[in-house]
Amino acid sequence: MTSEFILVKGARQNNLKGLNLRLPLNELIVITGVSGSGKSSLAFDTIYSEGQRRYVETFSPYARQFLDRMDKPRTDRIEGIPPAIAIDQTNPVRTSRSTVGTMTELNDHIKLLYARAARLFCRGCGKPIRKDSSESIYKDLLEKTKTTRQSSEAAPRLMITFRVSIPDNFTEEEITGFLNRQGYTRVQKIGQRMLEVVQDRVRFRSGQRGRIIEALEAALERGRGSIEVHVLDDVGASQVSWPFSTEHRCPDCDIRYKEPNPSNFSFNSPIGACESCRGFGRTMGIDYSLVIPDETRTLAEGAVKPW
Repeated sequence: MTSEFILVKGARQNNLKGLNLRLPLNELIVITGVSGSGKSSLAFDTIYSEGQRRYVETFSPYARQFLDRMDKPRTDRIEGIPPAIAIDQTNPVRTSRSTVGTMTELNDHIKLLYARAARLFCRGCGKPIRKDSSESIYKDLLEKTKTTRQSSEAAPRLMITFRVSIPDNFTEEEITGFLNRQGYTRVQKIGQRMLEVVQDRVRFRSGQRGRIIEALEAALERGRGSIEVHVLDDVGASQVSWPFSTEHRCPDCDIRYKEPNPSNFSFNSPIGACESCRGFGRTMGIDYSLVIPDETRTLAEGAVKPW
């Protein structure tokens, strides 16, 4: 078995008379010849038939009963053949949205692949978007504070915070009072209707892992999936802060994104179709430069070009 080419030995299907040939893989191959020379017998009845037959044989006996099974072609042997797909030129599908992907049903698998393997980047800052968890945040903090921990004998001090918005029907004092009764006494105002609440301050040591994970989980719950971790200096001032989010959200730009799904990658869906052509690949409109070749003329002078 080789992975470089398809080896056909002694092909005798229909008009073929003991044909031997090697077909290189990953290349475009054109079969030409006069009528009745065996072009279709080689392409469809031999190569495609054997590739499809071997692919179907990989399924269970229960699944094979629902699939079309091809006859074994008349050859001595065929080696190196992958699963095959055939597109007949007499395919009856003639809609304006038909493509090679839709006729072979490959488009369904490609949409699913893109939805699962796609990487989301923020349209504002270009940074990758990911869904964080308490464990992933802790690992990220280990990497971010590596330089600080190596250059200083003391472990860095971290402050874990979350934000609380003030509803229009409440005052800042009322929300602060609610937080104080829940044990959150370190609250500072950072905006017109926004408060930043301190969940915990802790030294980032290996022995504090359980406490840090617990503080991260509590802050994520209170902050509706969004938190910030500050690195404090000796006087307790924030030197640098890192935002995190458990949603498809850019913590820097505060832009939320939806979960990718196959419809995002389908031109037959309003979600994934181009806004200009609606998935047809072409647009229809009026070229006003052809209707009115000379805009300096009036209608009486022949501004509109007649039919």
